[in-house]
Amino acid sequence: MADAALIGPNAILQLIPVLDHSVGEQARKALFLRTQTEIPSGDHMIPEGDAARIHQGLRAAFPQQAAGLCAQAGRATADYIITHRIPAKAQILMGFLPANFAARALSHAIARNAWTFAGSGRFRVISPWEFEIADNPVIGGESSDHPLCHWHCAVFERLYRRLVSPDVICRETACAAAGADACRFVLRRG
Repeated sequence: MADAALIGPNAILQLIPVLDHSVGEQARKALFLRTQTEIPSGDHMIPEGDAARIHQGLRAAFPQQAAGLCAQAGRATADYIITHRIPAKAQILMGFLPANFAARALSHAIARNAWTFAGSGRFRVISPWEFEIADNPVIGGESSDHPLCHWHCAVFERLYRRLVSPDVICRETACAAAGADACRFVLRRG
């Protein structure tokens, strides 16, 4: 039997305070119960199916708020990464680099660690300012007339704003849930 694909626990952990603040602790607990999702300890990677169920359940339970809630959690995830995973010296060095060089360095770092947010999905750097995730497990099996990857988009945007340039904007220009071959994220300076 093959091991289940894994994803980083922040795909769930950063949603908890956002949900508690925005929809209330009881609604958040009901969502976790309904999706049969356990709160991860944060000490290790988690099955990607857990993250997929909670994100999909969130979009179903709170369709009008889901994009904003996922974006808030994505920004919190990026803040966690910056605080706990990117050495201070690297952050300082990136601050001295021109934006194009900093984007190149950051895109390489993101690609090296893509498994933490893409799980079994296939992450590809198209350019230092453009990425895609094929078979994105967080939206797997969903169908939508618009992009759904607000969490990923917010993670990328916050990382780039803090480490490349404060005016960076990220947009999901194609989404597998809306029929595209892959979820595509384009970053640009605003």
